Amino acid sequence: MSKRWMTERRNDPYTKAAKKMDYRSRASFKLIQIDDKFKLLKPGLTVADLGAAPGGWLQVAAERVGPKGRVVGVDLQPIEPLEGVGTVQGDMRKEDTVLDMLEALGGKADLVLSDMSPNISGSYNMDHARSVDLCEHALEFAQKVLRPGGALVMKVFEGDMMPELMKQVKALFKEVKLYGPEASRASSSEIYIIARNYAGPAARKP
Repeated sequence: MSKRWMTERRNDPYTKAAKKMDYRSRASFKLIQIDDKFKLLKPGLTVADLGAAPGGWLQVAAERVGPKGRVVGVDLQPIEPLEGVGTVQGDMRKEDTVLDMLEALGGKADLVLSDMSPNISGSYNMDHARSVDLCEHALEFAQKVLRPGGALVMKVFEGDMMPELMKQVKALFKEVKLYGPEASRASSSEIYIIARNYAGPAARKP
């Protein structure tokens, strides 16, 4: 199994392209494809990236918001420094990490990205539930930091808890779609929730 995985990884076109273009991860192409379709990253925007290690999404975000933008990433693992990018090491499920991120951003954000993923247990139902839990933390953070009209992108593993999660997102954003970028592995159950036009706390259903 290990040899097969290594062979597939070596032959993966996105892995090859990431090396050629000096991206830290093949996942960079997921964000590229998401942004090419939904036009979320614009010059001058402030972006928070949750689950950012090793930094592939940070690289794409920094390229697209430019020198007048601001990008801050957070992860449980340390992130090697990137020019013009702020980083925080911590767990977004903990309040002290949330506060560190708010301080690092220095104000409101235009876009929250979450590629956070649970450690895979081998139990699909458990992994799905943990994935949804991470999305709920990302959604809670988005409510603290997003400007009205802002956007949220977050990865989730598909499963029976999706309808309730989508309901929570739709209560806060005027436009919500699901999108599976081509760069996602065929074997993966991941999908991305693309939520645009944040309506603020007033949008919450009683």
